[in-house]
Amino acid sequence: MFSSFHEPADEGLRYLYSYDGYNWNEIDGIYLAPTLGSQKIMRDPSIIRDKKGTYHLVWTIAWKGEKGIGYASSADLITWENQRIIPVMEHESTTVNVWAPEWFYDEATGEYMIIWASTIPGRYPKGVEDENNNHRMYYTSTRDFKTFTPTQLFADPGFSIIDAVILRKQKDEYVLVLKDNTRPNRNLKVAFSDNAKGPFLNITAPFSAYLTEGPSVLKVKDEWLIYFDSYGSKKYEAVSTKDFKSFESINNKIHIPEGHKHGTIFHATTKDLNKVLKASKLKN
Repeated sequence: MFSSFHEPADEGLRYLYSYDGYNWNEIDGIYLAPTLGSQKIMRDPSIIRDKKGTYHLVWTIAWKGEKGIGYASSADLITWENQRIIPVMEHESTTVNVWAPEWFYDEATGEYMIIWASTIPGRYPKGVEDENNNHRMYYTSTRDFKTFTPTQLFADPGFSIIDAVILRKQKDEYVLVLKDNTRPNRNLKVAFSDNAKGPFLNITAPFSAYLTEGPSVLKVKDEWLIYFDSYGSKKYEAVSTKDFKSFESINNKIHIPEGHKHGTIFHATTKDLNKVLKASKLKN
């Protein structure tokens, strides 16, 4: 399944689903309305299913002016509970924003990590961006989804970075898919580490065009599919790779419903998907 939202991000959580990872169908309906924060929006919804079968959702609650991320949990993807703000940047009084939180389960430690992008003006060397757009990636982790470790710096590649996604390629080999958010670039690259918490090094040349963001990654057989929002051309695109060195466009092989904006691709049980599809029919 693919967590989703539509602009202007004031309606709430949507879903897509696929049986093959290439052809995606939209499920009608809104499954959680945004009620948190001053702006009441839901952008960049990220979902992960824990080992007990509970789904956990985090999302961006504001463009600017908030120091936390939204959180909720669900047993069935229909009824969401425990909705609250996790104040991940509350300790940094000048934080401009908290964008695009993303889940990752670290099998090596048994921790569930959340990474996101924030700007703290004056904290890092000034680049070509305005200081209110000079992002770095941060993280927190949890084992019980109730208590979270103190926020730490996750990635400082020496330039403004947002929309990063961690994936485990194999044991002791991790890949970070990231957006170089500098004004001349605004494209997607990858970096590598032997630890889920980094440091991620050897950043590649971009594999996407100018004005692309929001990568979501899925493994199908022996290939990794990277979906992303090509907001410059107003299209949703994807590439495939086996080694994260060479990338092939698969735009002619995918179908993404119009209006979909980026969330996270996650695995749901067939039983839970069928419940959501049934609930969608009842709503309509």
